[in-house]
Amino acid sequence: MSSPAERYAAARRKAAQAAQFPALDEFALELGFDLDDFQREACQSLERGSGVLVCAPTGAGKTVVGEFAVHLALRGRPDDPVPAADETTPPARRKCFYTTPIKALSNQKYHDLVARYGAEQVGLLTGDNAINGDAPVVVMTTEVLRNMLYAGSSTLQGLAYVVMDEVHYLADRFRGGVWEEVIIHLPASVTLVSLSATVSNAEEFADWLVTVRGETAVVVSEHRPVPLWQHMLVGKRMFDLFHDADAARKHDVHPELLRYTRETARRLELGEGRSAGPGAGRRGPRWRGPSRPDIVDRLDREGLLPAILFIFSRAGCAAAVQQCLAAGLRLTSAEERAEIRRVVESRVTAIPGEDLSVLGYWEWLDGLERGLAAHHAGMLPVFKEIVEELFVRGLVKAVFATETLALGINMPARCVVLERLVKYNGEAHVDLTPGEYTQLTGRAGRRGIDVEGHAVVVWSPETDPRHVAGLASTRTYPLRSSFRPSYNMAVNLVGTVGAEPARALLESSFAQFQADRSVVGLARQVQRNTETIEAYGAEATCHHGDFDEYFALRVAIADREKAIARQGQTQRKAAAVASLERLRVGDVIRVPSGRRAGLAVVLDPATGGFGEPRPLVLTQDRWAGRVSPGDFTTPAEVLARIRVPKHFNHRSPGARRDLAAEVSGTGLDRHGGRRGGRSRQVTGEDHQITQLRTELRQHPCHACPEREEHARWAERRRRLERDTEELRERVSGRTGSLARTFDRIVALLTERGYLARDGAVTDAGRMLGRIWTEADLLVAECLRRGVWNGLSPAELAAAVSVVVFEARRDVDERASLPRGPVADAVDETLKLWGEIEADEAARGLTATREPDLGFAWPVYRWARGEALAKVLGSGHEIDGEMPAGDFVRWARQVVDLLGQIADSGGATTELRSTARQAIAAVNRGVLAYHTSA
Repeated sequence: MSSPAERYAAARRKAAQAAQFPALDEFALELGFDLDDFQREACQSLERGSGVLVCAPTGAGKTVVGEFAVHLALRGRPDDPVPAADETTPPARRKCFYTTPIKALSNQKYHDLVARYGAEQVGLLTGDNAINGDAPVVVMTTEVLRNMLYAGSSTLQGLAYVVMDEVHYLADRFRGGVWEEVIIHLPASVTLVSLSATVSNAEEFADWLVTVRGETAVVVSEHRPVPLWQHMLVGKRMFDLFHDADAARKHDVHPELLRYTRETARRLELGEGRSAGPGAGRRGPRWRGPSRPDIVDRLDREGLLPAILFIFSRAGCAAAVQQCLAAGLRLTSAEERAEIRRVVESRVTAIPGEDLSVLGYWEWLDGLERGLAAHHAGMLPVFKEIVEELFVRGLVKAVFATETLALGINMPARCVVLERLVKYNGEAHVDLTPGEYTQLTGRAGRRGIDVEGHAVVVWSPETDPRHVAGLASTRTYPLRSSFRPSYNMAVNLVGTVGAEPARALLESSFAQFQADRSVVGLARQVQRNTETIEAYGAEATCHHGDFDEYFALRVAIADREKAIARQGQTQRKAAAVASLERLRVGDVIRVPSGRRAGLAVVLDPATGGFGEPRPLVLTQDRWAGRVSPGDFTTPAEVLARIRVPKHFNHRSPGARRDLAAEVSGTGLDRHGGRRGGRSRQVTGEDHQITQLRTELRQHPCHACPEREEHARWAERRRRLERDTEELRERVSGRTGSLARTFDRIVALLTERGYLARDGAVTDAGRMLGRIWTEADLLVAECLRRGVWNGLSPAELAAAVSVVVFEARRDVDERASLPRGPVADAVDETLKLWGEIEADEAARGLTATREPDLGFAWPVYRWARGEALAKVLGSGHEIDGEMPAGDFVRWARQVVDLLGQIADSGGATTELRSTARQAIAAVNRGVLAYHTSA
């Protein structure tokens, strides 16, 4: 108990704070809970008139600071005159824009603010919705605000505060530049509130904010309001990762966990613990960890539900739910099941019954009623929203999710489980970074509900507990700018401020700020390397003669040998390409290497003229797919011929089985005689190598007894010289790099007529300035050349899809197109893209992404009114149907571009009308529901 004197002193301090920060005192009284120290500090900085950067862990309550900015805007200026008793005019209110990176977050924050301030005070602007856009408080995606700034929108009048939620998104390589554009272009009178996850270079980011925005307070909090306990699940045993908090700070793994995992790994190496299944006879140990149903059941018994189980694969998430259903798991009561069904049925009434069947609705509902669900980008958006709602309400207990959930809406759990510490990033399988691990596990622990949160990593022989300890204890999540000038940005900047001021603006970006700072470190490294090179040179000195000259001969011999080897590979590949081009349907060949090695029959010779030949084959093992010249170390030889049915369907398991049996029935040896993949070795000695070797043997240093020791030092020096030269190029490349890129873009736009020679923006440039898509210049060229003129609504939707769609995986063959006008328009688009790419290559610019034809058939069929089942089945995906969530997302992007065409001054009246008709044709069924949701 505190003494009366202490209570009196505390009351005095509180009264003084209330007098100094009256707005914060009002705001805190409305909250109904005490502010944390970091929240109070950030809010006080705001009330003093300073901008603020808040970095705190997920779930710490950063958004309270953003909501205080809303409160300040609605409260009006402190110096506004108080109206007389007979006056009814309220003080002038200022505006606050609350920006978020994704529409789901915008929708959630809009509903939160409406509940607090009323619908008349709050608006929403996203690509899908425009509600009360002139309200004093508007929630929007960051792109909407960027577009407003370039367009000089009247909505910006009276803007006093901008809240940038999840500002660490500026590191996103696809969209991050938008955040920097907004920060740079906001009027100086606007106070910026930046809310970020915990990043390791917050001070660097704040230093940049000070240079472009003026006074900015930095408030960093590492404290989690709900403590997080780290665990590892090894087989059926759960271990704490750390013995106590002190051990966690030192990265000291719990000794019992280390002992048990080492013992388990040793037993596996000795062959114990192999599973007794079909693969038990194979060499090497196999580890079968706990099944997904076992993990969920274990969490349920230990009171750790609701839980999010991260599985870095869409198919894995769906399979996990099926496995739990097959195991008979049921996590809900009868009352909860009834409420789940009521919520679901009320949300899906607008979706036609036949579409629900296609979407797997009944299986999905069965999982929900048992408290189980998947959550990933391939799901229909309304299905995802229902899962989120039910999980937040505690009705769904276990969600199997991809990492996209960690970047999405507020959806905390009591426990988070990581099945693996490796994920596919779109190009390769890579280890999780400490920042990603922190973001994923940050979901564990619900403030005001849980006393503590729990993170569980499932152990496997490849998982070292010490590596997990490093991930769990490291807070290295540096913010790296992904900003680069685009064509749209260039014409907007030149049109707004002029060419020279535009260059200066680009040089004030965070990207250039970081590049300039890094140059100092790189220059120091160059200096250190130069000193080391001199030391290596002294070690390589030989008293017999000039060792540099001798070493240069050795390097020349090695380079010549590599060149000859490359030449041989090129010749072998050319022979393989020529042999594949000669194949016909029914030819039986032998694939000599790779996973598909063995006999195969040609189904489609693929003589389409697009790149290398990639014939479609069926192997003896019933695999059907494309093979490439890379699969052939020797030319493909036709060993036999069999008849392939005229309308053979390689997706039919039965058809594959029958034809594969015919291949085996030829009696040919599966592996052949193994005559060697490199049948003709170069027998004659190369004249140049012979001459170099003669010079080498005659050199005085060749007789030195320490020759190889000198050579090792010379090789180290050569490598370091090469690395140092690269560093020097990076130093020169980074200094003023953005401005140089901008100059090249301006030169290209001037040559193509978007900018005049005197720097003025032309009519074509103004059109380009209103196109917001990654392929902005390609879209503008298509409009100028009339590529899309004369198309029907469905044809237009298909034709424009190729510039927005991007397949998740590279598909071997080129997608087919609806014949006629669509194919003609796409061919013309590809021709224009080729011209643009050539111009970009000539100027050293990043190439515009090649059009992707994979979405043309689905959106064409959908716009023509065909059934969802047929539409999803027409996607260009070798693994089967296009996921409904992907279809909706890409269809929304097609609609967005059609909307830009409908409003474009560069399009003909007829094309604008067709674009509006195409939007109406696409916005139906699952799209119409998504639009209104």
